[in-house]
Amino acid sequence: MKYPVTPDGRYFVVRGRLWRMANQALGEDERSRLTKRLMAARRAVRTAKIENDQSAEAAAHRAVDEAKRALGERGPVWWEDGAPDLNRQVAKNTIYADWYAKIGRSRPGGS
Repeated sequence: MKYPVTPDGRYFVVRGRLWRMANQALGEDERSRLTKRLMAARRAVRTAKIENDQSAEAAAHRAVDEAKRALGERGPVWWEDGAPDLNRQVAKNTIYADWYAKIGRSRPGGS
C-alpha cells in the first residue's frame, strides 16, 4: 500500500498520523544501506522476542533506533528552514490539515 506523502516530502500519513520520511539529502546507496540495516535490526527484535532474550531485544531496539536516526526518521530534523517536527502528530491538527482534508476526500474510505 502506498501512503500519501505531504507536499514538502517530510512526512507520510498512516491512519491519520504523520510519520517522518527519511532525509531527502541521503544518496540512494546510503539510504539503501541504512534501510537494510534497519530491516535487519527489526528482524533481530522479532527473533529476540521469540527467544525471550531481553538483553538481545534491548540491543536490537537500540539498533533500530540508531538506523532510524541515521535515516533522519528520528532525532534532529533534516530540514533547515526552522519548521517544527510534527512526527506522530494527527495530520488534521497540523499545518497539513487542509492538504489532508483534500486528499482524504479523494482516497477510498477517506473522510
